[in-house]
Amino acid sequence: MNIEQARFNMVEQQIRTWEVLDQNVLDLLYVVRREAFVPPAYRALAFSDLEVPLSDRAAEGERMWQPKMEARVLQELAIRRTDVILEVGTGSGYLTALLAYRAQRVISVEISPALKAMGEANLRVRQVENVAVELGDAARGWERHGPYDVIVLTGSTPVLPQALLEQMKPGGRLFAIVGDAPVMSARLVTCRAPGSYDSLDLFETNLPALRNAQQPERFKF
Repeated sequence: MNIEQARFNMVEQQIRTWEVLDQNVLDLLYVVRREAFVPPAYRALAFSDLEVPLSDRAAEGERMWQPKMEARVLQELAIRRTDVILEVGTGSGYLTALLAYRAQRVISVEISPALKAMGEANLRVRQVENVAVELGDAARGWERHGPYDVIVLTGSTPVLPQALLEQMKPGGRLFAIVGDAPVMSARLVTCRAPGSYDSLDLFETNLPALRNAQQPERFKF
């Protein structure tokens, strides 16, 4: 496989055609080598329009996003050099690295010890130093380093927890996949002022839920 040709095809045929036109984002996809974050058994799929498993024993939700999704989210969040980011779910560390190259600091919280180790190792090899990977459950918030300029959930949540909204700084942005299968909304939430939020649904998708994601209240009879 010609890796550079495959990368070019990914950018031009998958990503640019999915409304990702920010040249800084497109350029970054050539800097952060996606294939370096894909498990060796699946490296041939690194540039495919697929959700790549994180191991041959991966649980249903333990997959890398499609490349076009990673790029689109990066574009929509409009990350600045001064931003402090909370990432919920480290996975392979690829999205973490993309975020880190544009931000001041990323705090990435991973609930799986095995995935935490994988993500940390990948980031260390690539010498991405402005990231702290922590073991824990941030599906309903992670106050330890907040408030944050940007929050990204890498798995879906049936309900967007209020605690996550409250951990955004004014001017902060949050990306989450919200709802239940088979159709969920990719949602960008902006904090205008404490307690004041604007919400924009970008596109429809379907993604496995974060472990321990908040569930809607059920009526009891």
